[in-house]
Amino acid sequence: MDEARVGQKGRTGFRWWMRGERPRGLCDRRFEWASIFGAVRPATGDDFALVLPSVSIAAMSSFLAEFAATIPADTHVVMVLDQAGWHGSRRLQVPDTITLVPLPSYAPELNPVERVWLHLREQSLSHRVLEGYDEIVTACCEAWNSLTAERWRSLCNYPWIAKVSS
Repeated sequence: MDEARVGQKGRTGFRWWMRGERPRGLCDRRFEWASIFGAVRPATGDDFALVLPSVSIAAMSSFLAEFAATIPADTHVVMVLDQAGWHGSRRLQVPDTITLVPLPSYAPELNPVERVWLHLREQSLSHRVLEGYDEIVTACCEAWNSLTAERWRSLCNYPWIAKVSS
C-alpha cells in the first residue's frame, strides 16, 4: 500500500531523442493535484485504489475503510507500507480486518507499489497537460485501470514476498 501525488506540474519521463538536442516538452505552471492511494496483492494481481484530493490521516483512514469494505468476512489482510507520518499515527482508524506492517525506514525499494508509481508516471502520466482537478482524477483512474493482473504481478511480486508468505 502506498500513495502518489499526480498533478499539473507533471513529470518528465525518459524519451529517446536526437543527440545534442533537447526533446520538445509541455510545461504547465499551475499547481493542482490529486493523490492515488493504492494497494496491490502481488501474488494474484488484485488491486484497489482511490484518488483523493490530499494526503492526510483522514484520507488514509478513508482509504482503509473503503478497502476494508471489499474484504470478505472470513479474511484478514496484512498491508505492507512505508513509514510516512500518517501511516503510523495514533489517530489513524484501522479496521479490525487489516493489520499494518511498516517497512524499515528509508527503504522504499522494498515497497512493491513503488514500482507501480514509476511505471504509471513513465507510461501514462508524464508529458501531458491536465486542465484541472477533474481531468487529473480521470487521468489517474485511466492509468490505474489500464494495468492488467499480469502487469500487477510483474511490477509488484518481489522475491522477498514469496519468502515471507510461504
